[in-house]
Amino acid sequence: MKSPILKTRKEVMSEIIRSYTGGREAAAERLGMKLKKFDNHAYESAGCSPLSDAQVHMLEQDCGTHHFPNYVASLYGGLFVPVADPETLDNVEMYARSVQVAAKRGCVDQAIAKALEDGSISKEEAELILNAHNLHMAARHAEVLAAIDLYRSKSVNGQ
Repeated sequence: MKSPILKTRKEVMSEIIRSYTGGREAAAERLGMKLKKFDNHAYESAGCSPLSDAQVHMLEQDCGTHHFPNYVASLYGGLFVPVADPETLDNVEMYARSVQVAAKRGCVDQAIAKALEDGSISKEEAELILNAHNLHMAARHAEVLAAIDLYRSKSVNGQ
């Protein structure tokens, strides 16, 4: 899965809106706003403040993306790692997670191979490689946390 490198809050909002089923109109309706007001807040135009974090979170929950937390984490040089719901974890889920981790590692390797076709890695290529690497590391960390949650010893009588 290729994920764009989002450097500004406006880019994040554009990507969320692109991902939202029904687009701008549906997102505006979900937040109870008229389309023009939504556009002004989403794109911070006409002197309007941005959508609140809670509003952005609501939209991302609906469309199943994590663009905003990835953006915020990247501002601090970190990774966003969603924590699995222990109620949904089983061996099938763990297998699916391992496949996702392998696929993301493959994306890193492909980005490196493509960059090296001309014998060197440009600044832009390095940025793409590091973005893919961050997504791989976040997926791997989430997989490890899920394994710990799934296979954690259940204490008997609090011991």
